[in-house]
Amino acid sequence: MSEKATPQDGSGKVCRSFRIGTRKSQLARIQTDSIAEKLKELYPEITLEIIGMTTTGDKILDTALSKIGEKSLFTKELENALERNEVDLVVHSLKDLPTTLPPGFTIGAVLKRENPHDAVILHPQNAGQTLDTLPKNSVVGTSSLRRAAQLKKRFPHLQFKDIRGNLNTRLKKLDEKEDYSAIILAAAGLKRMGWDNRISQILEPEDCMYAVGQGALAVEVRARDTEILDMVSVLHDTDTVLRCIAERAFLRQLEGGCSVPVAVHTELKDSQLYLTGAVYSLDGSDSLKETMQANISAVNKGAEQVDEQVQRVGVTATKISGPDQDSAEKLGTGLANLLLSKGAKEILTVARQLNDAR
Repeated sequence: MSEKATPQDGSGKVCRSFRIGTRKSQLARIQTDSIAEKLKELYPEITLEIIGMTTTGDKILDTALSKIGEKSLFTKELENALERNEVDLVVHSLKDLPTTLPPGFTIGAVLKRENPHDAVILHPQNAGQTLDTLPKNSVVGTSSLRRAAQLKKRFPHLQFKDIRGNLNTRLKKLDEKEDYSAIILAAAGLKRMGWDNRISQILEPEDCMYAVGQGALAVEVRARDTEILDMVSVLHDTDTVLRCIAERAFLRQLEGGCSVPVAVHTELKDSQLYLTGAVYSLDGSDSLKETMQANISAVNKGAEQVDEQVQRVGVTATKISGPDQDSAEKLGTGLANLLLSKGAKEILTVARQLNDAR
């Protein structure tokens, strides 16, 4: 963190300068710019510098993510810069952040979630179709084991094939060649890029549940930097925080990651937090799916101050009710334990072994 000695507002007040780390992709920059704008609105006296970096996940483009076997593919380089004080905060897609963070880091803000569902983008020649109506053996591109497992089961007439690259690259691969009839991407990224018009179909939970944290942005900071933690904490969205704590606790208890098909769906309604979670074999033929709920009392009420030392699955939220955060975490852990008691570990172990052998 640096201070500029020259006042910029004529008030004699020293203006603070903060550096924000981000991946270099167009989507990552759009997401980071949106957070920088929010911070500037809240704190007009600060100056912000955005620093783009390339991560391991950005460099390895010829291998499926699930095969690389590294949990922090899109976050490690950013966290290294945070540790070295080269940046003061880092913006991530929450779904890229492992459920256990390295010591000394915490998620200081989880912003209001964009649509967390997956979307179908069709090759222009298939305009007007859906996954149901695509011809037999049409090839659908997805780099996600979670999507492929659910969709193979739901749409057995289709073939699924890996596709890597950022959003721009994947859309180019779809449009300029005839390798794919359609691809599956997160609706949130397409919306943030302003490409809503490319979305042919939003996949509902009965077709394809989403990834843990999908659609939410997270700000990661050094846990000891209470000033920065306090500054970013106002960006927290209570509904999203509680849903994502439950989802992350579910995944952590299952010991899941990129290399296993785990999916969730959450809803906060009438002071009840509902969590549906599922695990799948690679081809979707074997699966376990259950729903549990927990009472959430203080949403939209003035919450008591929470002990800022307490992290729940990597998240520090000092302005959100502690008991509600605990309920959300216990809900995720409890649902995972229910699935584990029914054989989830065996399904995920086989999925991991088969994926490693591919």
